[in-house]
Amino acid sequence: MKKIGFFVGSLRKDSYSKKVAESFARLLPDGYQAVFIELGELPLYNQDYDDFGPVPESYEKFRGEVKQLDGVVFVTPEYNRSVPAVLKNALDVGSRPFGKSVWDKLPGLVVTVSPGAIGGFGANHHLRQSLVFLNVPTLQQPEAYVGHIADSIAEDGTIVPGTEQFFQTILDSYLAFLEKLTK
Repeated sequence: MKKIGFFVGSLRKDSYSKKVAESFARLLPDGYQAVFIELGELPLYNQDYDDFGPVPESYEKFRGEVKQLDGVVFVTPEYNRSVPAVLKNALDVGSRPFGKSVWDKLPGLVVTVSPGAIGGFGANHHLRQSLVFLNVPTLQQPEAYVGHIADSIAEDGTIVPGTEQFFQTILDSYLAFLEKLTK
């Protein structure tokens, strides 16, 4: 069973990003397990914790959870043409201490979500810049910008079928990419 970690860049209880991530998780076929990784409990990264201690328990828990993953899916809104601070902080916590990054070589997927038309384009590309440095090989095509998200959510909170088919196309491509990299 391969574990796919989901990292949601919004802390809001009913966030669009969370609904999208949950939809992707439901679409995973047999042989894959969705693991939602909590980001909101991580104190802002401070190297003094790693250099002089004590390392926060939440850092250790987070790093241990990421080490158990076979792949990573980032689903995030765009804040001010970039990623939310909670997601950037999680990347930083996982990348330290120097030389012990938990992200190294984990196949990644970036999905950005927005009520606007461009679907989080700025966040998508800023996140990809960080992932390049962290050595997270990331699916390039199809790109996953989900614009006008409010129009894609049914009254019961689920994703409408046409959008869910788009998600399935993205997920199928990602899983094929992951399998090539993890043989």
